[in-house]
Amino acid sequence: MKRFAAAAIALGVVTASCSGGHGASSMLPAAGVQPQIAVTKPSSNGAKTTRDLASTAAPAGWANTATQPFSFKSASDLGALSPAQALTVRVGLQLHNVDALKQAVQSHARLSPSQVRAQYGPTAAEVAQATTYLQGQGFSGVTVEPNNLIVSATGSAANVSKAFNTTLHSFSVSGATVFANTTPAYVPQSLGGVAVAVLGLNNVKAAAISPHPKTVSINHAAPASSAPAPQPESPCQISSVFIIGLSSPQPIPTPQAYTTGCPRNYTPSDYWRAYDALTSPGASSVNVAIMAEGNPSSSIADFRVNEQGDGLPQVPVVVRQVGLPSPDTAGADEWTLDMTASSGMAGNVGTLYVYATTSLTDSDIALEFNRWVSDDLAQIGNASFGGCEVYPYVDGSMLIDDEIFLEGAVQGQTMFSSTGDTGSFCSVGNPNGVDGGAPLAEYPAASPYVVAVGGTTLWSQLDGTYQGESAWQSGGGGLSQFEYSPYWQNGVQPASSTPVGFTFRGVPDIAMDGDLQTGMILYISGSWTVIGGTSLSSPLMAGVYARMLQSHPALGFAAPQLYHTFSVSNPGTKLLGPPPTINQGPFHDVISGANGLYSALPGYDYTTGLGTVDVDALNAAIGK
Repeated sequence: MKRFAAAAIALGVVTASCSGGHGASSMLPAAGVQPQIAVTKPSSNGAKTTRDLASTAAPAGWANTATQPFSFKSASDLGALSPAQALTVRVGLQLHNVDALKQAVQSHARLSPSQVRAQYGPTAAEVAQATTYLQGQGFSGVTVEPNNLIVSATGSAANVSKAFNTTLHSFSVSGATVFANTTPAYVPQSLGGVAVAVLGLNNVKAAAISPHPKTVSINHAAPASSAPAPQPESPCQISSVFIIGLSSPQPIPTPQAYTTGCPRNYTPSDYWRAYDALTSPGASSVNVAIMAEGNPSSSIADFRVNEQGDGLPQVPVVVRQVGLPSPDTAGADEWTLDMTASSGMAGNVGTLYVYATTSLTDSDIALEFNRWVSDDLAQIGNASFGGCEVYPYVDGSMLIDDEIFLEGAVQGQTMFSSTGDTGSFCSVGNPNGVDGGAPLAEYPAASPYVVAVGGTTLWSQLDGTYQGESAWQSGGGGLSQFEYSPYWQNGVQPASSTPVGFTFRGVPDIAMDGDLQTGMILYISGSWTVIGGTSLSSPLMAGVYARMLQSHPALGFAAPQLYHTFSVSNPGTKLLGPPPTINQGPFHDVISGANGLYSALPGYDYTTGLGTVDVDALNAAIGK
């Protein structure tokens, strides 16, 4: 990643050394693509939050876009893609008056989708330019999204290569055959600054759903009522049946060692007790959206079993199909977890919308995010998937997604996203709970207009009330090498200002229980088991914020509200735990544990962000 990567890594080493991290040799980039990055300024396109590209001059008659060539490190080039292969491309268009739009977020303005489109969206004339060009190049099925940000069209590989002056090749990567562009994508000069990215030039599934380990079955009986049980179902002797994520149940100290509390597993109502969500009303008028892929039918069926088994109200579920339907069910466990954890932590929701996109390619994900924003049906979204941030930066989807999330923020919408389960790295093939990979953040969590949620190991007292937390060793966190820090991190996140002048987006923003060994009891695929990871942390926090919106409907976008509440709160009582934490207003400041390169420290850190929350205390403090 050339000179920029060196700067980011140097800063990361300084931060890590303060946090008890490893040396510089462990931070070498391991990404499969090598973007060209300008180090001194943000991009003038998109939401102006990403590093600018060090682009060479475009060929005569053409203009640059954010879509760079893919260059795989470990792949066999199979030659040019068949000219007849059908492809769907998505051309991302540029917002107007971006600085004013960002200022509207800062001033807590609330705009409708029609107001955003009229004041900041691509104009009708610009959309017509793009659609006319695509039709003239032989594309069919040209469609425009309601907010004018994305124009989709179908054509052959030959159409695509000619229309965007690029080349497309097939590759063999880890036994799979994929295609990608091997040269940049350009647009005619007349579309320069209007069409800023071309998605769909690769079918690499940069975002991934890792299989959740299911190594134990649990007998979980339905409660007698929706009221929490007198104490958690999971005992303080979790080695007997509950510890998962390891090859076999592991011995732990005797019960006498847990006279004050323990790590255990949790049902949704157990989380209410542990995180003090006992007086804040359930989010019965707040809608939540789950970002999913493929066919979610089995996930919804399992979700209904979880509602019944956990004594939760049955909430309306509406599936919103995005793009072509897909029969894929590989992520079924994930979507069940997202639905159960978000609505369960919320206590109730108005409607649970499940957005089902065709695949987890960057192009299909961008369309999904945009549909959630343009629909404006749910104030809260959850995306418990992600991948190394380098891929969306390279193919241009980061630029478009950041525009989408910025628009959502000014409409009062918040996307929550997992930071990953491989520690202070993004996975390069290692499974959940195994640290290592490339020293990069995961996307979309790294987007400034997304709330990134990390993971903790949660301990509760014998009666289930809060005892303490430590940073989960595999919880994602660190510094983005491609995104600038948003204003709300100023003075809180250490790399929100640097001696070299530019800033780095730090993740996570907030954290919740995520350890695979202290996860949630969940019904999936015919039996009750335990699932953890930041895939649990993110929907739990989404459920918490749904409760905040129930009591404070005007709060809007969550990130500035959370950082402001933290910044005006003074450190208070130190709870001895174990593990020890410090009360900072409504936050549990996590001060023990590490995720590889970074350790938990007082204040913001790159393992748990601001920490975790006392829900009822947050409800009393937020928005003031």
